[in-house]
Amino acid sequence: MRAAKLESLASMAEMELRRLRHDPFEILTRAVQPILWVAVFGSVMARIRAFPSVGDYVTFITPGVVLQSSTFISLAYGIALIFERESGILKKLLTSPIPRSYIVVGRALAGGVRASTQYVIVLASAAVVGARISSDPLNLVAGYLILVMACMGFTSLSILIASLLKTRERFMGIIGAITMPLFFASNALYPIEVMPDVIKYISLANPLTYTVSALRKLLVSNSYDVLQEILVLACFTIISLGVAVKNLKKIIE
Repeated sequence: MRAAKLESLASMAEMELRRLRHDPFEILTRAVQPILWVAVFGSVMARIRAFPSVGDYVTFITPGVVLQSSTFISLAYGIALIFERESGILKKLLTSPIPRSYIVVGRALAGGVRASTQYVIVLASAAVVGARISSDPLNLVAGYLILVMACMGFTSLSILIASLLKTRERFMGIIGAITMPLFFASNALYPIEVMPDVIKYISLANPLTYTVSALRKLLVSNSYDVLQEILVLACFTIISLGVAVKNLKKIIE
């Protein structure tokens, strides 16, 4: 029984990979913005030496750009649930014997896998423009797993928002309203030390900050001192999953 449930979780992630394989153009279009962030914005800011304390600025922002593009994909995942609700697919799924927790975890895993495609694209783009990213396979794999975990949390948050708002217009409006503030109120583009005190406190409560910090330690500093970041992200993901499971039924009410 447990093996069957685990297989259902894996099948949802595999389904996302299959969709991406059949529509590689989506990956290319989603890659344009992060490539511009690294190649254009990063290069310009590095030239003017806006933050000399961070060293090579392109290298510094690469983990942040990974998160910026991945987080947007994760947060937008919930719109698929709204389409499924309108077509009746979701109601059939919720009345099936599959526990709701497995539905949410499976969807969160699928969203994490979809969002993590940006990991390879952004790192490769950054390397082309001269970013000094670790080539250690263990660091790269560890960074990827941390990214998937964080994206699962953001996908769960997206599922929760979709459950509460229910319409595509309201959903996209709230996603647009929270994505960029999350990004800018983190350490993705600049060190926490230069932030105003209010933004600094918000940053310390922002899961993006801890994800970027973990990736920066692994991919830039070659450090494995990421236990604190992993614990914070694990708590964020578990709480997001739990709340999304509890509220999933509301999307069809």
